[in-house]
Amino acid sequence: MDEKKIIKAYEMAKERYAAIGVDTDKAVDILGKTQISLHCWQTDDVIGFESDAGLSGGIQTTGNYPGRARNIDEVRADIKFAKNLIAGSHRLNLHEIYGDFGGKFVDRDKVEVKHFQSWIDWAKENGMKLDFNSTSFGHPKSGDLSLANPDPAIREFWIEHTKRCRHIADAMGKAQGDPCIMNIWVHDGQKELTVERKRYRELLAASLDEILKEDLPWMKSCVEAKLFGIGLESYTVGSMDFFEGYCASRKVIYTLDTGHYEPTENVSDKIPSLLLFVPELMLHVSRPVRWDSDHVTIMNDQTLDLFKEIVRADALDRAHIGLDYFDASINRIGAYVIGTRATQKCLLSALLEPIGLLRKYEDEGKGFQKLALLEEAKTMPFGAVFDWFNLKNGVPVGEEFIPEIEKYEKEVTSKR
Repeated sequence: MDEKKIIKAYEMAKERYAAIGVDTDKAVDILGKTQISLHCWQTDDVIGFESDAGLSGGIQTTGNYPGRARNIDEVRADIKFAKNLIAGSHRLNLHEIYGDFGGKFVDRDKVEVKHFQSWIDWAKENGMKLDFNSTSFGHPKSGDLSLANPDPAIREFWIEHTKRCRHIADAMGKAQGDPCIMNIWVHDGQKELTVERKRYRELLAASLDEILKEDLPWMKSCVEAKLFGIGLESYTVGSMDFFEGYCASRKVIYTLDTGHYEPTENVSDKIPSLLLFVPELMLHVSRPVRWDSDHVTIMNDQTLDLFKEIVRADALDRAHIGLDYFDASINRIGAYVIGTRATQKCLLSALLEPIGLLRKYEDEGKGFQKLALLEEAKTMPFGAVFDWFNLKNGVPVGEEFIPEIEKYEKEVTSKR
């Protein structure tokens, strides 16, 4: 694109936004400093390096687009390429099954920091910080219940696994000088009618209490709720109400996965309530077409509303942003870039809201003026600001990233 035209369009947009009290330079600066945690599992359909088995435990990936990353080098190459098409400095989110196991089987209750040392080194070399996840699915001991399993041996296996993951996250955080955010999600539930609903939740709470009792200074733990899992449709132990109560009472970070709710729920409406009772939020940004289908994030109303609530609540410093979708039906690198840039667009749109004037109208009871300004804000020259943001950061502007990804597919992923 013509650089002079992009700059000219931005200057005009800057003036237009200033007329309603919005500082576009400030918004662009905040956006550039806001890190998004890129999810490593978009590169290989959540298979990892433990085995070649597909997903199990309440989740699944659909599609079979050619070029899936098959090993640690290919995963890293894809992440590095995608990151160079996205403005800003971002993080990388790893699941435990992506350890550098050297071709050997390491059971999950035996995993150690050494299995992620090469990731720590790679992230430092590539200017990325790491986040982490324990992995309860896709294992012979997964079954329908893990941390809520009434069998003490199975339950202890997963407690030990999750404790070890916290120590790995702590080592990552210490190495990068910034706390590693570690998410805990378990698929626990039942396919059919359940009699012992309370008992399983008591076990889950006790397991989590045991896991989280150790204070580790270089990591932060968060826990994630879910509506239901595939094959576990009748009962979910770690439901929304369970984890809302758990996080509020234990002061633990609550993970909001935008795919884990009823399709008609407005997930953004939960943010101002949760912020009153939990210390921080972890956002797993996804797109549920039919519930938790994990489609690529786009700039839709749900995601726009999500970030508007964060910004309106002055809570960017209490919200960690990550992506969580795994689309195998289209070019996986393209999915990475589309989803990350869409997330940035939604955040920028929120940052460009004339919040000062909107608050004034609301405080003064000027409903007509508030609604009118909210409507007019929708057609402000937002795109010119986003183009300038990308130009300023030296990444492709507009659709220019498409041929870059097509070239990478032709030269790299198509040959796998």
